[in-house]
Amino acid sequence: MTAPTVVGPFGALRAQLTDAASAFAGSPDALGAILAGIVDDVDRALGERLEIFPVCHHSPASALAMVRRLRAKQPRVIYLELCEDLQPLLGELRNCRLPVAVQAFASELSGFPADWGPLSVVAPVTEASAEYQAIAYALETPGVELVLVDRSTDHVFQWSPREDPAAASTGPAVDTGDESGLHGDAVGVEIGDLRPRFAELEAYLLHHGKVRHWSEWWDQYVERPLADADYDTYRQVMVLIGSLFRRLRPAGTDRLDRDEDRERYMWTRMRQHLATSGVDPSECLYVCGAFHAASRVEQFGLGSVAADFDITPRTDTRWRYGLIPSSHSAIEAQFGLAPGSVSIAAATWTKAVSRHRLSPYRLEGQRAAAARGRRGRATTAPSPVVGPVSDVLTGFLSAPPDLDGLDEAELRGWCVDIVRLARRNGYLASTADAIAVFETSVLLAGLRNRARPTAYDFADAAVTCIEKDVVPGRRDVRRLCEILLGGDRIGQVGYDALPPLARDVLDRLQPLGLALEKRPIQRALLDLAGHPELAPCSDLLWILRHLLPPDAVRPIMGERRLGHRSIQESWDLALGRNQRALIELGYEGVTVEQVLEQRLRRAVRGSGATASGALAAVEDAIRLLDSPRLVDELGARAVDLLAAERTVDDAPDVLRRIRRLLAHYRATAPILPSWCEAFVTTGYAHYCTLLPTAVTAEETEVRQVAAMLGFLFSMEGLALSLGCDRHQLELAVAQSHPTAPAKVALLWAGRHQLGLLPLAELRARCAELLANPLVVPAFPQYLAGLVHALEPVPGLAPFVVETMSTAFARLPDPVLLPWLPTLITTLRAQGPELVPLLVREAGRTFPGALPELDSWVPPWLAPSAPTGAVTVAAPQRRVGVLLAAHPETTEAVAALLNVRARGGLAVRSPGVPAMAAGRQ
Repeated sequence: MTAPTVVGPFGALRAQLTDAASAFAGSPDALGAILAGIVDDVDRALGERLEIFPVCHHSPASALAMVRRLRAKQPRVIYLELCEDLQPLLGELRNCRLPVAVQAFASELSGFPADWGPLSVVAPVTEASAEYQAIAYALETPGVELVLVDRSTDHVFQWSPREDPAAASTGPAVDTGDESGLHGDAVGVEIGDLRPRFAELEAYLLHHGKVRHWSEWWDQYVERPLADADYDTYRQVMVLIGSLFRRLRPAGTDRLDRDEDRERYMWTRMRQHLATSGVDPSECLYVCGAFHAASRVEQFGLGSVAADFDITPRTDTRWRYGLIPSSHSAIEAQFGLAPGSVSIAAATWTKAVSRHRLSPYRLEGQRAAAARGRRGRATTAPSPVVGPVSDVLTGFLSAPPDLDGLDEAELRGWCVDIVRLARRNGYLASTADAIAVFETSVLLAGLRNRARPTAYDFADAAVTCIEKDVVPGRRDVRRLCEILLGGDRIGQVGYDALPPLARDVLDRLQPLGLALEKRPIQRALLDLAGHPELAPCSDLLWILRHLLPPDAVRPIMGERRLGHRSIQESWDLALGRNQRALIELGYEGVTVEQVLEQRLRRAVRGSGATASGALAAVEDAIRLLDSPRLVDELGARAVDLLAAERTVDDAPDVLRRIRRLLAHYRATAPILPSWCEAFVTTGYAHYCTLLPTAVTAEETEVRQVAAMLGFLFSMEGLALSLGCDRHQLELAVAQSHPTAPAKVALLWAGRHQLGLLPLAELRARCAELLANPLVVPAFPQYLAGLVHALEPVPGLAPFVVETMSTAFARLPDPVLLPWLPTLITTLRAQGPELVPLLVREAGRTFPGALPELDSWVPPWLAPSAPTGAVTVAAPQRRVGVLLAAHPETTEAVAALLNVRARGGLAVRSPGVPAMAAGRQ
């Protein structure tokens, strides 16, 4: 076989790999082409005039190499792989404590499917990342320009499949709550996504590396060897890994097409900037993921003759930009990293900076938990020109790994600290457990071919030795290990970087005297009677309660309902924990009142708006906003929605809310608003029309029919005074022919309310049902209908108690005992709010003491009064005496009614019974 020709600095490596492929696979065709192509990608990337800096996201090795290269080269222009429209936000990082996420948010979509909204893109930034070092260097060094060259956030969704907008993310979008859900359901973008996209390859690497997660494999085989490597070695190894993962992945996928379009986009933007600025490419640095550094698109390189990529215009979607707090666990959850991996990376970065005595770059005024290193300044002479490319990759791949000896002091400190933390969290850990964790860590490292136990070995050993039984409390041992190794660091957006709405909220809550930007939950006590100046704070807190998540602003004491304001309130405030929600609220408006008004309008104008929802919006507007104009607008919309409804699903909620609103207006206003009157008249006609079909429809529940009748009967007086016709209700009841037992009994109650069914006949019908053995099994359903009838006809409560008592008395035990469970479940399922009314009525009916029970006679069985006897109740006699002693009132009423008064009582003309004749 002819030896391959050695060409270029990597010719020898290419020949070695080709020979190895021939010896291993028996043919150099497939495997040899892949290995030779990897070497070609490295040669091509390092030979480019524009220096390419390959990175991996949140990699301490990348950050260390970036600090060293920036100090050595001091470029004038840095091209960064990040959405180009996020650039104005980078300066606000000075006012934040890392980690934070740069966010683009859009709630009003144009050009995208409506069910995608709202759209959100986040790009997390941590201190132990190469991108942050590049940003800090560019913003703090005079004369240096930072240019973001990746696709805009609008193009992120333009290029995503229409059936799956989350496919644009480089990791799964999650919202798991707590700190891991700080990003919500936003699409995540990151610089340097470097992970095998060929499942078999990742499984093979994890199996033979004896690790569980890709983050652990990367830390052992890439991070640690490259942390101390020189710049040339770092570049060549990173491009090699990026090329390997690029070539060993399924071809023809949508994600591959999007990645290549991104590379065309970035090279087009860099060419355009170089052409307009006239900067020498040797003074520039292109920071991108190692995956993109091995790109093979036709636009790659400044020497390419291919035409620029055709960049489509953005849609008319209005994007809003801001910074939101992030956390290590949120980054891990967003991009599918191992739990604790970002915290371990941050600890590795801190240790490496101290060991190598580096001064990382930091933004002026950057808020941090502790000062680690000075703010970056140039301390060496720049060397912008990269020397000739030489092959250091062969030596790196062929050299045995450096044996990093066991650091007993470090491991011993971890073991002692984890036992101390475990004891504080309820574990019965002791010194013996610390020794066991130490020995197990060394054992696990040996089983995994490691000379020095890593943080992952230590965590596994701690779980094995300390987690003996059940997990006490909320924190398990693995979580304690994460806290020990650096903790889940949570970022915070500073006051100056907040949107105007968030700053306005914090300013208006200053009279409370609390540090609301802190994460702990704080208790606010408001004595509104003694300190009326706190009333605006109370109003704002109730609005925030409506707009923010439930745990952000939680009332402990006090309430705000229609016509009621508490004189004392107590609140648990956690605005610091919910900073992201407050910031995203600022994307919708300038003040919370404006946002609330917009949301209420959207709630009643949306495609799923209902009359019940519109009445709820009216209540919220009355409780939270002093805007009669908005209330009238929402009320008018409620009338339109009620008239357009074709079902009665929300009838119970409509009845409850309109009753509450009418009671509020009758107590606070001289007249009812016009929309209330229109709602009553429209509802009266609407429910009269739907009643005949609702009582026969199987999908309509008894509770909904009872609510319809409750609306018609309780609003009848007001509706008739506003011009409605009672004959419409009578016709609706006459045309209703239900078949379900509960609805039949409910209609009987309605006919009784209209005077069409006397109580004696209703009692006879119920007695007939009880006497029929074939109907007895269904009698609980009739009884359920009568119980629901208490909503429209509350005067039937004595009769319902009578019917239930009669059933208990007359039914034999073989029938009664099997029937009782059905009765209880029926009452519980269909009338839980009406049972208290029955209990009160039974308390008035039955004797209150046990001795009285023997002589007690039920009222419905007591003998009736003789015919012709005049029985006058004692209260009526007292009323007559009172009116006779003070005749002025009755005389005034008589004058208004044009009747004559006699003896202080108004009496009608002859032939008409006197008002109170014979009652003296």
